[in-house]
Amino acid sequence: MDESGVANIFDNLPEQAKDEVFDDLLRAESVRIERIVSQGHTSPEEGWYDQDEHEWVMVLRGGGRIAFDDGSEIALKPGDYLHIPAHRRHRVSWTDPSQPTVWLAVFHR
Repeated sequence: MDESGVANIFDNLPEQAKDEVFDDLLRAESVRIERIVSQGHTSPEEGWYDQDEHEWVMVLRGGGRIAFDDGSEIALKPGDYLHIPAHRRHRVSWTDPSQPTVWLAVFHR
């Protein structure tokens, strides 16, 4: 972020990171905004996200798929967004291996 408080979500994207990269853009009492960068990464096979917060997530670049424990799966491309209620068990089942997938996630109570 520069001295004016302006930043660009596409600045400083990691190149070929071993793991997904999570960066907090904003933290407040009832909301957290996060940039997630994936490149062929998926959630660990042994677990599901089961969060106390609701999550609104959007793909800004690249692509990904979110799988739910009921067997359903949703593919997301740039511009697509999804709201995941708290405690809806989910995982990232695929992200584009050929380019960084940039997600914008908003966690709220």
